[in-house]
Parts: sequence; structure tokens; C-alpha cells
Amino acid sequence: MIKNLFLLLTLSSSMLVFSQNTETKKQSMGFYFNPSVNVGLNLKKERNTDYNSQYVQQEIPRKLTYGITAIGGYNFLPNFAIGTGFRYSFMQDNFHLIYWVIQPKIVFEPGDRPFYIDLNYGKQLNNAVVNNSEFWGGRLGIQVSYSKRLSQEGGIFFEGHKLGSSNAKYVGLSYGITIFSNKNYTGYGED
Repeated sequence: MIKNLFLLLTLSSSMLVFSQNTETKKQSMGFYFNPSVNVGLNLKKERNTDYNSQYVQQEIPRKLTYGITAIGGYNFLPNFAIGTGFRYSFMQDNFHLIYWVIQPKIVFEPGDRPFYIDLNYGKQLNNAVVNNSEFWGGRLGIQVSYSKRLSQEGGIFFEGHKLGSSNAKYVGLSYGITIFSNKNYTGYGED
């Protein structure tokens, strides 16, 4: 009898010691899908072009670019997620580039208003005026929860593009939404 009572006391105390308080436990989004749009400005100064030359010269991208990105991923740690997807970028005529993108995401203060940093790398999939182009960059932003499984986000991005023999550097704004599987990630999900 005393052994059973001692065993019951040990089990109940271990449950108290090893249990987690759900209010202090950090949550993660789970699976997420993030479509976003972006507009950027080319920071690289245009070079002087000799229009009287008999040789065909490749134009460098215009000052303005825009694009659409769709990323799907998994937030497996409260402060880290990884995703992959596709991106369409328009830079000028015949520079319609489609990239395959890898995007690690670092999330600070998960929940209703997290701040995040995205690191992006993309490799061109289609054929255009340039081939084998790639880009790399980062995005700083904030997510604002909207409902149980939906957040809006806005941010600033910085990117470098390798476009054939020329390079371009862009800074711009990004806006998107994030749809996630964990309904308890924001305050809206708590019943």
C-alpha cells in the first residue's frame, strides 16, 4: 500500500514538474501559405550607352520593378520557418522572369504582431532575354493578425539580381497575407 501511494505521489509530482504552462508556451504557425506583391526601385546608376554603335548592347533593367511571390512553408520552431515557392518579376520588356525561391524566415515575438526577417534566394526557371539569372536578398517586416488563421504583413525588401552580364540592386515595399494552419497562433484563436 505504501509503495502504491509513493508511486502515485511520484507520478503526480513529475506531471506538475514536467508540464508546460500554455500561456507562456511559444506557438508556431504550423503550415503556412504566403502570397505577396512587391514594387521596387533599381539603385544601380545607369551607364552611358553608345547608341551609334553597330554592336547590339544589352539594356540594363529599368528603374522600377514589380512582382508576385507565392511561398508555402512550415514553421517548425517558434522563431524559425522555412518555405519554398515561385516568384514572377517584371523588370522591362521581355524581362518576365519566373524564379524558384527558397525562403528561411526568422520570427521575433511570435503571435499577434511578430517582426520577421526573410532571407531569399531564387533561381530562374523560364527562358527570357537573359537566362540563368538569380537573385538574393532579405525582407524586414511585421505581421498583424487579422483572424484565427490569417495575418496581413508588410515590409521592406533589399535584393541583388544577376541578370546575364549586368547586375541590379533593388529596394522596395512588399505587402501580403499569410494563411496558417495553427488556429491558436494568434489571440483570435483562443476560445
